[in-house]
Amino acid sequence: MQRVDPERFRELFALIVEEVRKVIVGHEDIIRKVLIAFLAGGHVLLEGVPGLGKTLLVKSLSRALGLSFKRVQFTPDLMPSDIIGTQILTESDGHREFQFRKGPIFAQIVLADEINRATPKTQSAVLEAMEERQVTVFGETYPLEPPFMVLATQNPVELEGTYPLPEAQLDRFFFKLLVTSPAPAELMEILRRTTGDKVPEAAPVFARGVAELIADMKRLLREVLIAPPIEEYVVRLVHATQPGGLKGETVLAEVRDYLRFGASPRGAQAIILGAKGNALASGRVHVSREDVEAVVYPALRHRLILNFQAEAENVGAEQILAAVIKKIPKD
Repeated sequence: MQRVDPERFRELFALIVEEVRKVIVGHEDIIRKVLIAFLAGGHVLLEGVPGLGKTLLVKSLSRALGLSFKRVQFTPDLMPSDIIGTQILTESDGHREFQFRKGPIFAQIVLADEINRATPKTQSAVLEAMEERQVTVFGETYPLEPPFMVLATQNPVELEGTYPLPEAQLDRFFFKLLVTSPAPAELMEILRRTTGDKVPEAAPVFARGVAELIADMKRLLREVLIAPPIEEYVVRLVHATQPGGLKGETVLAEVRDYLRFGASPRGAQAIILGAKGNALASGRVHVSREDVEAVVYPALRHRLILNFQAEAENVGAEQILAAVIKKIPKD
């Protein structure tokens, strides 16, 4: 099979986005960033109130990519075995033996719906899958079929009966994307598409060789060039979120006053890889500062841990990031 070049990557990326947009009205930036995270090998946390099409977006993306899809509704009584699978006793020809019955985590795209409704024990069941691309059951390790991606959703409004995701699990999400309500014109188009006799569905973009094409697109993304000054800019951005700073170093007032912990090295990795994906999707083979600024919010907003003063004064991660981006020199 012919290797994917930058122009082919841009064409395929646009085709996938356009196929998803046949079903999803608006949210083009969300669709693009979910696809960038997928091609970068990351997972995504989608935050928004119910009814905005988060589940439909994920399902449509899996159909456009031609990948297997499973949805898991997280509830307080959900058990880890409900996600990863369990051993069951079977009998054949008079012999009894345990066989592993795979759970929904073995799909290629997994939607963890309302992930913050499950207990921490159940939430942690997806950690190994997200990080290692494998699960372990009774000492036996089972690899997950590539490509593999977890997209989780959570409701930012309803807090009763929820278990906030711990910092360690939040850090494993490549991007956190905020899904907002549609504009009046978009709502009108949603009604036209969904209340008639035909409801649109996404169709597979790739006729054959899906796994090879996706693997090639992932390979090309990591080969995108990034100049040392751009890398240094990313390092300065991420380091500026650390409230401790270095000895003799001046810490930004917003960071010192409102953050307990800053972004981890995973945040810097997400910025670099996200910027590479953004550049390729735009038809370029090198990363610009605009590419960095296009992904810095989704890459870092969930990695900044606010303190009590920030909560008391209603200061959010977005405001702190805005101050950091404004005050950190680009050169």
